[in-house]
Amino acid sequence: MRVVIQRVNHAKVTVDGEITGQIAKGFLLLVGLKEGDGAEQVQKAADKIAKMRIFEDENGKTNLGIQDVGGQILSVSQFTLLADTKKGNRPSFVSAMRPPRSKELWEDFNQALRDHGLTVETGIFGADMKVDLENDGPFTIVLDL
Repeated sequence: MRVVIQRVNHAKVTVDGEITGQIAKGFLLLVGLKEGDGAEQVQKAADKIAKMRIFEDENGKTNLGIQDVGGQILSVSQFTLLADTKKGNRPSFVSAMRPPRSKELWEDFNQALRDHGLTVETGIFGADMKVDLENDGPFTIVLDL
């Protein structure tokens, strides 16, 4: 499982011109699931993200978590995070998990974040999405499990 975590001032995702998810301050999560991932990776990622302290306190130190700042999450499924670019010029996606299992695990991941008391908005699994964001910092972390 690979999750790109972007600290944002705001973010939204649209499908066919309609907003499907929108947040103010928080995390934009780009979520890629690979073959072999399961409940263990999903729970571990949700736990890590819910407790991650990457917001600045009054002294400018990254000591605050998303709940400390009243942040929200926008979760977007993105199988292209699992691209293998070692050979040739065309990425291979053979390690990316296929639906319907990948959709189920992404939904489980979002629920695990909600179970931590977080507000989670989403894109639409498998749709052609447009993501608009204002990266804060920029502050971006790649979480590999």
